[in-house]
Amino acid sequence: MTELIDDAHLEQTAVVANTAMNRDRRLAGYRRELGFDPVAWLLARPGPQRWLDIGCGSARALSDAAGPLAGHATIIGLDLVGYFGVPARDGLDLVTGSVLAWQPTEPVDLITSVHAVHYVGDKLGALSRMASWLTVDGHLATNFEATSVRGPDDVPLGRVFTTALRDNGFQYNARTRRLTRDGHAEIDWNYRYVGANPHSGPNYTGQDAVTSHYIR
Repeated sequence: MTELIDDAHLEQTAVVANTAMNRDRRLAGYRRELGFDPVAWLLARPGPQRWLDIGCGSARALSDAAGPLAGHATIIGLDLVGYFGVPARDGLDLVTGSVLAWQPTEPVDLITSVHAVHYVGDKLGALSRMASWLTVDGHLATNFEATSVRGPDDVPLGRVFTTALRDNGFQYNARTRRLTRDGHAEIDWNYRYVGANPHSGPNYTGQDAVTSHYIR
């Protein structure tokens, strides 16, 4: 049986507590990885808007976005390591914390996460929290690997899990490994989290990632 650890210990492992992760990604990288332009999406909506980026790394992409979004949107960058390469400024708040512990003070119109969910232990808990933070017409977009959600025997939950995603209003593209959701929801998964494995090796990105284990 796979040896699993809790999230408090997971966040101290070298795989997760990585100051090099997502350090220098710029806005073009966000558009490429997420399949849409967050700045254009926000500008197409009436202000004021709120954008939360989870696992923002250096936050250089968010600093790039702060100019065109000035006066129209507030940007919040959340990162577990908090090794930011830019200063906070008007319209850009930078916060060190975990998606499983921190929460916004008011609903958010857009939530993005570029490859950061790969390093979260309780991935379903994180998705539940993010869905609950959205406004009624908000949008969530993240990279996601469905096979990283597994049973205690280390076998991916497979179709039963992707069906659960759809039943809870998420759209998952297995080819691009992108997960999206529109609108606020309170999600109640029929799974109990039992721990994470930070030694599962590389995922589809070629980088070491974390598998998350549940009992149905």
